[in-house]
Parts: sequence; structure tokens; C-alpha cells
Amino acid sequence: MPAKSWKLIGFDLPNLIRNGRPQLNMSPRDLGGDGAWQVLGRALDDGLREGVDVVEINNGAMTFEAIPTRGMGIHKAWLKGDSEVKTIGWQSPVRGPVHPGFVDLGEPSGLGWLDGFDELFVRCGLESNGAPDFDEKTQRLKYPLHGRIANRPAHELELTVDTDKQEISLRGVVEETRFHFLKLRMTSTITTKFGSKAFSVRDEIENFSASPTAIQMLYHVNFGLPLLDGGSRVVAPVQTIVPRNPRAASGIKAWDSFSAPEPGFEEQVYFFELLADSAGLTRTLLKNAHATRGVSLVFNKQQLPYFTLWKNTTGAPDGYVTGLEPGTNFPNPRTFETGKNRVVQLAPGQKQTFDVTLEIHGSAQEVTTAEAAVTKIQGGLAPKVFDQPQPDWCA
Repeated sequence: MPAKSWKLIGFDLPNLIRNGRPQLNMSPRDLGGDGAWQVLGRALDDGLREGVDVVEINNGAMTFEAIPTRGMGIHKAWLKGDSEVKTIGWQSPVRGPVHPGFVDLGEPSGLGWLDGFDELFVRCGLESNGAPDFDEKTQRLKYPLHGRIANRPAHELELTVDTDKQEISLRGVVEETRFHFLKLRMTSTITTKFGSKAFSVRDEIENFSASPTAIQMLYHVNFGLPLLDGGSRVVAPVQTIVPRNPRAASGIKAWDSFSAPEPGFEEQVYFFELLADSAGLTRTLLKNAHATRGVSLVFNKQQLPYFTLWKNTTGAPDGYVTGLEPGTNFPNPRTFETGKNRVVQLAPGQKQTFDVTLEIHGSAQEVTTAEAAVTKIQGGLAPKVFDQPQPDWCA
């Protein structure tokens, strides 16, 4: 049977998420077939979530929530019938998904982005993706924390179900533009196979200006309780690791392990260059303390050459979480990274593609297999570990 598509959001079209029957509800019956997949859409209307559209995709084994209103981010995911880890994501003190209208990115501290931060999978970019950056002379904010793309709504959204390929895909178009300044278009496609425990994201970034520009992209992928717990470990094929600051340096010997929630914990951040296979693919694994559940990120080092680990194992009510973050650069201020040539140059009309896959491991055997894949990339090579920040890596 040929693929079938539905335009959910588009210029001069009714929003099918808000104007469905009474909400978007697609299943095999809409294609005259059978199967276990389902796609639901709903519009949120309470508190800071007012006006947020959610597309819930269930492939029969895994469900995840895509948020077109928040730059095509992914809010939560869960495996069917998993009583040990019911939700993949984290418990942020921010009760989201928050509508971008409630997030003041121009707030003077540059930290307004945090007012909407509670997703499993969120993008940082496109003009900048790191720490707030201020003008040296005026101290005015130049680039806010983690950029703007996560708080830009998709203006086009299309759902496709292909029974021949056994897959569901959601495609959205998000633009980060300002008159007299940059003109960037992100076309994001989130794809999952029927019965799979994984989803893949492909983002194509286009400079549709007549002038060249530079971009940054970082995928901030976040995990908390109950997958992350005391004794959890991250496994990565490390070539080089550098602590971001003295606080991170104090924990360098235990960079790959996590403590139980500790109120008042001050975050630790580590910068990496990872090893990759002959095709440029690399992967990182986060597993729980008993190695019975885990998640892997798979990405191409040629597209995303740098990796950041964020450890924020504070008290549970304050947001016990870790972030696995592949990117085009380290999340330092944009000015610093530009000086180190860690930006992607785009000529007029040029495009750059980024691919990231998230795999959920629902058993000890799956975790073992995932760890073996990382070990194979490591190939027995000893990582180079710096015990102090390095000037070319850390602002």
C-alpha cells in the first residue's frame, strides 16, 4: 500500500491537531489495514502549556510525544508494558511543555531559555547554542543561553505513514529569522519503525539568505529518574575528555558515574572528542545502576564532531538530570567558539544535515549489546583524560 500523508499544520489550512474529530486520531483503520500503531494529536490549554500542540506517536512498542510548537522537540517517551522505567525523560520543576510565548529569551541575564526547559530531546541553536554571550563593552546580551530554535513553532507539519516501509514520520518546518539578520530554515523529520524501540531525527538546516552565515547546533538529550539513578553509568568511546571548569575537574575520576539525588549539587560538565567507526558513526550509552535499562544516542561524528556530558544530580524536586549532548561545537559562548572555528559556515542557499537516533533498551540483554557496540568503537584505545580545563576547549 502506498504511503499516506496528512497535512496537520500549514499556511491557510486548518490546524488538524486543534480541529480534528474532536482531536487528531490516526490508526490502521484510516488506511484500511491492521496493526498496532496510532497517532494522536491534542492541544493543551492549561497554565504555561496554553496553546501547545502535541503529536503522540505510538509505533506499537514505543510511544513518544513530539512538540511542533517547541521547535519539533520531543517531550517524553515510554516503552509499552515497562513497569520498571515507565517514562524516558526527566522530572523538571518546569511544568511543560511550556508555550514559547511564556519564555523570554531576551531576559537580561540571558537565562530565560530555562523557563521552558523540560524536554527529553531539545535542540540548541541555530545562531548560537551555548552559554549566554555578552558584549564586552556594553555588557548587553548578544546571544541568549542555548539559542532560539527550541522556542520557534513549526509553521508546517505533515504526518506520513508508509505501510510498505513499516514506518511513521512527522515532518515540520521551523524558521529562525530576523529582518536585516539571519534567515535559517530547519526542516525536521522524526521517523520511527513499526514495533521499534527507537526514533531517528534528521534536521536539514538551510540558509535561505542571499548572504553567507554561520550556525551552531547542539542536541540536548536529557534523562532523569527512574532511568538515571545512583550508580548509573555513561559509556562512550572516548578519545579525549576535558572538564569544563574547576568544579568539573574535581569530579574527573568519576566522570562516567552518577550519584543519587543530592540537594544543592552544583552541575558538572565535561567536553569530549569521541572515537567513531569507519563510516563516521559513534554512539553513547546511559545505563541504570543494575544495567537492566538504558538508552543510546547514535550520531555521525562528521556532522556532530563534539560531545558534552552534563551532570546535574541535584535533589529530585529541583531537576535530577543528565544531558547527553552531541553538537557542532562545545556549548561555550558563541564568540569564544567562533574564535576556535567551531561554527558551521553556510553559503547562500547551502544546506547542512544532522542525524541523531535515540534507542531505548528495555532489558539487560539489550543493554549488554549496546555496551558491546561502544566497546567495539573504542577498540582498546586508552582515552586521553585531562584533569584540568584546557584553554582551547573551555571559555
